[in-house]
Amino acid sequence: MKLYKALLLLGILSFANACVPDFLDLKKSKNDNNLLLLALALSQGSGWVWNLPPGFPTPTVPSENPMSQAKVDLGRFLFYDKKLSANESMSCSSCHFQNLAFSDGKATPSGITSEAHPRNAQHLSNAAYHPRLTWSNSLLKTLEQQARVPMFSLAPPELGLANEDYLGKLKSDSNYRKLFSAAFGNGDSAVTEQNVRFALASFQRTMISGYSPFDKANNGNRSAMSASATRGASVFNGEVAECFHCHGGFNFTDTTLHTKQTSEEFAYHNNGTHNNAFYDALPLNKQGLKEVTLVNSDQGKFRAPSLRNVGVTFPYMHDGSIMCDDSTNPGHPTGVASGATLETCARNALGKVIDQYTAGGAGTPKHTSIDTTLIRPFSLQPSEKADLINFLLALTDSEFLTDSKFSNPFP
Repeated sequence: MKLYKALLLLGILSFANACVPDFLDLKKSKNDNNLLLLALALSQGSGWVWNLPPGFPTPTVPSENPMSQAKVDLGRFLFYDKKLSANESMSCSSCHFQNLAFSDGKATPSGITSEAHPRNAQHLSNAAYHPRLTWSNSLLKTLEQQARVPMFSLAPPELGLANEDYLGKLKSDSNYRKLFSAAFGNGDSAVTEQNVRFALASFQRTMISGYSPFDKANNGNRSAMSASATRGASVFNGEVAECFHCHGGFNFTDTTLHTKQTSEEFAYHNNGTHNNAFYDALPLNKQGLKEVTLVNSDQGKFRAPSLRNVGVTFPYMHDGSIMCDDSTNPGHPTGVASGATLETCARNALGKVIDQYTAGGAGTPKHTSIDTTLIRPFSLQPSEKADLINFLLALTDSEFLTDSKFSNPFP
């Protein structure tokens, strides 16, 4: 209980002052997070079988939380359970919809108080491979650690947990008593804050997406991708558009960790979405990596997200500022163009993203922290732009969006 209160206080102080939460700071914290982060290593001998898509490397798992089916099963229930919010109005799944690759279709989500959050809700496909979580917090290194943010953050609240009442609700549920015992043993004493996070992390690590048309073509089925999408792959990987520099590799991001790597790969970029004047007018928690480092040159820098399933994860960019033209269709969480489909909305919004990059960034003057070796004006023919969009849409894994093992387990 003392630990919980300390975490809560640190959370209040950190978010109120837009500084680094102590419970996320390796230099300050001596709690279990340090052990978790410092001991990041392969889970050996857990007996877990990943069943990965062809060519995918094995994710790295913290040794403190080896994978098990019992933890995955428990994590799936917890992910969809509104008992994990203070007023039982929201769950993790309230901002992470499976049919949208576990994004939410909104520019920015809101928590139990309906206050808007500073950043777009990221999709969760292949989150197991991210050595840094969220858009710009370089201190969030594991899913186990990141889970505390939606659970306990206060500025603004997400799930809004402020005491241990939620653990009592879980203990009083006979299904959870069985699930926690199977996952961690020790009966009711297994229902702890740490074990909730460990189970959620285990479930999220199973959200592997690798059966898109691109993957099928890459594994020998050349007809899986259209001729236009195949040409688009060349644009994506060419030295004119240079998309691959920030969105390369099997997971289409330059932030990656798996068991074949000897060190983490991660980077933060200012992609020119906004200029200095725009960010200067925002609170610190909307200025990217600068919120953590307090370094001015880190203003506007964010982690390049994985482009897996990018066809369903609009609005794009860290603040969801790039959306398709019309948002009046109630068939989508925030609406796609009236009469449009997810695909046509994605085409429209992806076209805007490409336009921003061909212009070398938005606004005039451009932000002074843009890496001009990567973000600079270039030209694409209309046919090349269409091909590039078709390639990006070929990264959508429809099996992942409907796989029952990730679905809501409640009736």
